Amino acid sequence: MLVRTVIFASVAAVLATQIPTLVGKRSSETVTSANFVTGAAEELPAATANGGTMRLQADAQGHYSGDFRINGRQVQGLIDTGATYVALNESFARRLGFTGNQLDFRYSVNTANGTTKAAHVMLDRVEIGGIRVRDVEAFVLKDEALSSTLVGMSFLKKLASYSVADGSLSLKQ
Repeated sequence: MLVRTVIFASVAAVLATQIPTLVGKRSSETVTSANFVTGAAEELPAATANGGTMRLQADAQGHYSGDFRINGRQVQGLIDTGATYVALNESFARRLGFTGNQLDFRYSVNTANGTTKAAHVMLDRVEIGGIRVRDVEAFVLKDEALSSTLVGMSFLKKLASYSVADGSLSLKQ
C-alpha cells in the first residue's frame, strides 16, 4: 500500500506541474464547443469516434483531452499516460455521488502546490465516444490540489490498445 501511495504522489506531483501550463494556454484560445477549438481562422475537430475506437487530436501543447462520462456525468478530461490512476477533484467526486464517508482522505500526496490528502475510490464506468470501461480505480484530491480531471493508466490499461501517431491519440476497446 505504501508503494501505491508513493507512485500516486509522484504522478500527482508531475501532473500538478502541467495543469498551470494547460490553464494558461487555454485562456488565449476560444472554445466553440467541447470538441472544437478555434485557432487562427479555422476549426479543427479534436475528437472522432467510430464504434469501439476513439481518436483525439493533440492540442498546441501536445496534450490530449476529450469529453468523458464518468459514472454517467460529463466532464472534460486530460489523458495522461504518465499517471497511474484517474484523478478527480473533490467537487467533481461529490457530484458523482461520493459522500464524506466514502472519501477517506488518508493518503498524503505531495504536489507542486504542496502536500494534500487523497482518497481512493472505484468508478463504476468511464466512457469516451463509443468506449466504455467498467471498474476503474481513481484517486480524489482536494480541489486546491487538482482543478481538472486527469485520465491515467487505470483507464488506459483496460483498453485493447492505445497509440500515438501523427499528432493524434487512438484508443481502441
